[in-house]
Order: sequence, then structure tokens, then C-alpha cells
Amino acid sequence: MAATLKDVAELAGVSRSAVSRTFTDGASVSAKTRRKVEKAAEELGYTPNYLARSLTTRRTKLIGLVSNNFHNPIFLEVFDQFTRKLQESGLRPLLVNLSQEMEPENSVQLLRQYSVDGVVVASSTLPPSFSKAFKDAGVPVVNSFGRYSTSPEVHVVGIDNVECGRMAARELIARGYRRVAFLGGPEMATSTQDRLRGFEEVISAASDISMTYSFAKAYSFEAGREEMQRIIGSGDVAEAYFCGDDVLSIGVMSAIADAGMKVPADVGIIGLNDMEMAGWQNINLTTIRQPVQQIINSSVELIVSMLDDPERYPETRLFPCQIIERGTLRPRIEGAAS
Repeated sequence: MAATLKDVAELAGVSRSAVSRTFTDGASVSAKTRRKVEKAAEELGYTPNYLARSLTTRRTKLIGLVSNNFHNPIFLEVFDQFTRKLQESGLRPLLVNLSQEMEPENSVQLLRQYSVDGVVVASSTLPPSFSKAFKDAGVPVVNSFGRYSTSPEVHVVGIDNVECGRMAARELIARGYRRVAFLGGPEMATSTQDRLRGFEEVISAASDISMTYSFAKAYSFEAGREEMQRIIGSGDVAEAYFCGDDVLSIGVMSAIADAGMKVPADVGIIGLNDMEMAGWQNINLTTIRQPVQQIINSSVELIVSMLDDPERYPETRLFPCQIIERGTLRPRIEGAAS
């Protein structure tokens, strides 16, 4: 039989309430009593039942970690870092797969059934209204990798996707490409829209450069490969592509190789994210690094603060990105501005 709170109290010679206070964050208990209780708990192998305690404290310490793109390998890295950071903060992640889900009602109902203390929506594709639905239901929420806004309705932590589009465009221009293209994720995804807007803004202001754009069905290898196969079949292949995501880029590179062309000799590629796979020797993708760890640390910091102050005024936290030079673009033209 597992040791109980009563067993610990009897061995330590204290009341059951003293044992409970010892294992409750912020509760008042003397140093002497704490030592006795901890010693008894160690001898008995006692572990506090946090789920039972939540009935008294009304805090489950459960944080819903919501995403809708489990096909993208970058989110394996995101989930790994998020779960570890939440656990280090004394919280317990509850991972929720919302693939193909665009309406928030079912998600809000599901997470309220689990009595989560807060929610992190880890998605760059869902509209801002998705996260706001949790706030409207009285659940503290942070939208990680969310869409930038000067007046957010919920806390948003991420990057400026419009600026990333500009960065990619400037990089292609600096390498002498004159027929460029944007190959994004789903057309309705906010990240796709913003990255295209920034890319198009810079290209349209440049002289003697033509631009096309198209969209993959998803942020996935298969979708990127399929869209590039369609483009190759049409005979309208650009000199270089900003793919808007690393996993799309890898799918595009696969289609290019199958068509007997080479990267970067025939077609240049730049991605976005800098997921671990992008640096593998056989991929060696030039990309725009998204500071995932900083975004996650900041998101957890915000959700922890909201547990004590649910009415904290929403803010947007943006982190800068940087070009990671590898081997899928031709060399820069000497003296060209980025």
C-alpha cells in the first residue's frame, strides 16, 4: 500500500494539516516541522497527490499546450522544449492535438473539462480569434508563435513574419536572383499571409525583378514536394524560392532533385525556422532562424505570471530572427546590400 498523508503525520508526530502545508507552495510552516515532515515522507516513500490537492486549492497546475500542426517536425522540438520548461516551473503540460481544427469552441470545452489553469496556443497558422476564445471563457492564455499586433487581445509571443519576408527578399536580391518566387504554406494561415506580404513589399520596390507566388496545402514535406512538382510540370520554375518554412523547403528540394536539377546550381532555396533537420549535412538548408527557445521561455514566463494576475494587460513580445548561411543559395554578389 502506498503511504498516505496520515502515515506521514503519525511518523513525524505532527498534524495532517501540517503535512499538507509542508507540501503546499506558499503555505506557512516552521522550518522544524518541515524537516520532520520531509524526513518522514522520505522514509515512507510518500508522494503528494496533486490531483487530490487541486480539489482544495482549486489549482490543477495543468497547462493546456495546444497546436494544430503535428506534421511539421519543428513542433517536435517546440513540444520538447515547452514541456520541459513548464515542468521546471512546477506546472504540468496537457498536450492537445487540434489538427484540422479551426473553430475554438470544442477546444475550449475540452480544456475546461480538464480544469486547466491556463492555455498556451502554440501555432502560427490559427487566427487570433482562436486564442481570444479562451480568454473570453476566463482561461489565461498565451499565443506562442502568434500573429504580431500593436494592440493584441491576448498575450502574443513570436516573431515579425512580415519582416522575415522582407529579410528573405533582400537576401535573394543580394545574391543576384532576378526571377524569384514565394512558396508558402496554407493560403489562409496568418504566417503565410504575413511572410508573403513582406516578401512582395521588397520585391515590388526593386527594379528588374519578377516575382510569382503559390501555396502548399499544409506546412509539410509532402505538401511542399507536391506543389513544387506542379510548378516544374508547368515549366515556370523561378531562379530562387523563399519557401516560408523549412519542412516545405525540404519537400521542394526533393522535387527539384527528382526533376534532375540541382540546388543551388539550378534553383536557390531559403527557408524559415532553422529546425534541427535543416542543418543535417545532406540538407544543409540556408534559412531564417526563429529563436524558438526564447519564445518558449517568454511564453512560460507570461503564463506563470497570469496564474497570479489573470487580468494582466495583453502584450506582444517579438524576437529578432537571423539568416543562417548554409548551402542552398549561390554566393552573395560582392558589395551587395542585404
